[in-house]
Amino acid sequence: MEEQKVGKVTNFFKKIMVAGIDITDGSIKVGDTIHIKGTTTDFEMVIESMEIDRNPVEEATAGQSIGIKVPDAVRDGDDVFLAGE
Repeated sequence: MEEQKVGKVTNFFKKIMVAGIDITDGSIKVGDTIHIKGTTTDFEMVIESMEIDRNPVEEATAGQSIGIKVPDAVRDGDDVFLAGE
């Protein structure tokens, strides 16, 4: 399965290592592996938890904005892909 673009990074909060992501296509859920890629960003991670307006959710779909903890710095405009299997 190929990677599918699902969103874009809109914010990064360095002190708490949280990325704000707008979901633009499809959906993602806790347990999915995502690939965040940009000019200087390129890593995969498993979503352990995510929040919408500070409330925990299991899944997010197109049109929603989520916050997730990330292991490394990300930048506004980085693309978010659902990793292929």
